[in-house]
Amino acid sequence: MDERQFAAALAAQGLPHAPAQLTQFKQYYSDLVEANEKMNLTAITEEGEVYLKHFWDSILLTQAAPQVATPGLKLCDVGAGAGFPSLPVKLLYPELDVTIVDSLNKRIGFLSALSAHLGLKDVHLFHDRAELFAGKKSPHREAYDLATARAVAPLNVLAELCLPLVRVGGQFVAMKGSRGESELAQAKSAIAQLGGEVIQTIDLTLPETGDPRSLVVVAKVKATPKQFPRKPGTPSKAPLGAH
Repeated sequence: MDERQFAAALAAQGLPHAPAQLTQFKQYYSDLVEANEKMNLTAITEEGEVYLKHFWDSILLTQAAPQVATPGLKLCDVGAGAGFPSLPVKLLYPELDVTIVDSLNKRIGFLSALSAHLGLKDVHLFHDRAELFAGKKSPHREAYDLATARAVAPLNVLAELCLPLVRVGGQFVAMKGSRGESELAQAKSAIAQLGGEVIQTIDLTLPETGDPRSLVVVAKVKATPKQFPRKPGTPSKAPLGAH
């Protein structure tokens, strides 16, 4: 997917694609590849692949959560790595308020430099474990309209990391590949325990490759019990609802 095809795909979906925004994506690509030579941010570095498998893949979030177009909406991206999916969505909607939490400080350093270079406002970066970031005394607990994570962990683990961050009435969107449906079966009881309810699963394919994508949309219907998330490492070692 080259820049022209990327712009055409944005236009076809009715998404913002002003020349200044397309220039920001070009700069994002350039900064990513340059930083990737010093630290391991991504295995995907060829331009067309980055546009398709990072930028366009991230933007699929808009199909599950069109509310990202709302100015001031608070989005928390857990384990964003090189900024996916939140920063490509932020480039489309500059008024979005983005918080990124990642456990690796080098990645946070890259995202800080990138945000400054792209002239982004309202991007808040935290070097922390998601389990501590959403802890019962944390100011971030139940503070966000939307939480998301892309390919970070199985769905029952992701739910424990993300749902405690979402306010009642907000949503959590898990961006999954081909295993979304099978993970969902295992995660339903975990999601319910954490105050969530699955309201929609959107199955899509990436253009060109046909790679499957599954966006699982979870509504936060009641407050997360205080014992969640459990201490760092526990959600992945002993996932909720796993038998």
